[in-house]
Amino acid sequence: MSATRTHRPEDLMRARNSRTALLVAVSAVTTLVPVLTPTAASAANDPLRPYLTQKPAWHRCDKSLPASLQCATIKVPLDYRRPGGKKLDLEISRMRTSTKKERRGVLLLNPGGPGGPGVDMPYYMARELPKSVKNKYDLIGFDPRGIGLSSPVGCGLTSGERNWDRPYKAETFDKDVKWARTVAEKCDKKQGDKLRHLTTRNTARDMDVIRAVLGEKKISYLGYSYGTYLGAVYTQLFPKRSDRIVLDSAVDPARIWRGMIQVWAEGAEPAFTRWTEWTAARDAKYKLGATPEAVRTTFYDLVARADRKPIDLDGTLLTGDDIRSGLRAMFFGGTRDVAEAVVELKKAADRAPSAGTRKPRTPEPVPPSFGRTVPKDNSDAAFWAVVCADTRNWPRDPEQYREDAIKDKATYPLYGDFASSIKPCAFWKKQGSEPATKVDNKVGALILQNEWDSQTPLASGQGLRRVMKGSKMVTVAGGVGHGIYGNKSCADKTATAYLTTGKLPTKDVTCKARPGAEERATANPLPLPTPPGIPGMADRF
Repeated sequence: MSATRTHRPEDLMRARNSRTALLVAVSAVTTLVPVLTPTAASAANDPLRPYLTQKPAWHRCDKSLPASLQCATIKVPLDYRRPGGKKLDLEISRMRTSTKKERRGVLLLNPGGPGGPGVDMPYYMARELPKSVKNKYDLIGFDPRGIGLSSPVGCGLTSGERNWDRPYKAETFDKDVKWARTVAEKCDKKQGDKLRHLTTRNTARDMDVIRAVLGEKKISYLGYSYGTYLGAVYTQLFPKRSDRIVLDSAVDPARIWRGMIQVWAEGAEPAFTRWTEWTAARDAKYKLGATPEAVRTTFYDLVARADRKPIDLDGTLLTGDDIRSGLRAMFFGGTRDVAEAVVELKKAADRAPSAGTRKPRTPEPVPPSFGRTVPKDNSDAAFWAVVCADTRNWPRDPEQYREDAIKDKATYPLYGDFASSIKPCAFWKKQGSEPATKVDNKVGALILQNEWDSQTPLASGQGLRRVMKGSKMVTVAGGVGHGIYGNKSCADKTATAYLTTGKLPTKDVTCKARPGAEERATANPLPLPTPPGIPGMADRF
């Protein structure tokens, strides 16, 4: 919902400037939609056998990366109901453990998204995971279907069309409706029926093909952000093939997908209140107000001022909408950073303007291609493909979005109008091939959750814990940021113990973040998508 690859106000999805989660009960779905799964193949004359018995042709992924990172391309069916039909390429990677004696199996990795490629995850995670874990597992990465090197999709979106951070305004709503319809129509024209099958449920089935191809009876899994939902869906579809499952920074399955975008607005309000309290206590330094209410007034006065006349910050003109959207994630994990940013913005507002221009949104970096062609809008196209096909609960009437945005702007003034306004899924032409997966099981898993996570707020993690009844949850009290394990958090010890011994805590655990963790947004070493922030601020704070 989380990588130096995607700029989403979410999940969105690498430690840089991103994305969010999903899906219906197995018993109900299998009675309605007779879809073959790898575990059911033998009962249907083994139609998946050609996929399950593939022999990967491993090779070095790229000369710029270590030789130990090996890649291969396998095939998966586009539609698991018709395994003899069209096929997709699925790019997988591995870094093998050097200690066969201690080896337990494979640890599949997913960085989040949806839209985040993961073929280079083993390389990055090998630098962050403890040796005891790397001794136990081959680290396995993969680009999910439609993403990166796995039959990547593209819609031919311009940089302007890729910008979906659009707050509701009466005077621009018709234009935003046109934008949402255009994105949906472009994707349909470019990809057609393929879009129906780019779902989390099918990606989970792909994971089980990977398991079989690797010769494993079970898989262990470490998924971040959107990857927590993918992991949860896998446990729902394949409970007996799920070994040790770690779900880090969790998506609430009940909120997919519109609700997972809206929860950014809901979670931002307490984070903003905490910031006003912290800043008021330091009024002598920042002079933004001696009480939380005074700090709040200062901030929204600045927003209103920028809406009347954009603020020139080193040649970039920033509106009040830019400030609200750009600082939303920072309120969760950088109280000092935000205070300094607001002081800087106030100074810029008082200066005479330069020849500043309204700079367009910076195009997102293209995922690793290893010399192969990936559409420039791949992460965006894949994001919309998954969130629009995964669930059938997106409103189809633009007026519903208008009403919700007006209501939520009043309730969640920082980001409510952004989160609830019109999205391309309102006009998505191809419904997903199946209803969403209802997650409700007793599979053992470990959920990790920071108290102050901008992309998957605490309430979201608690939602996943409720429906995964065999899981245990570690909450990092005072913890900030998106992505925990590998970030030297107090939760790391519990996660490592689980992955190396298989023992879950006897009950849910709360541990405390390091003192002062909320003051500075530290660089995240994990390859997860994160929000872009305010242009021009990244190098200062």
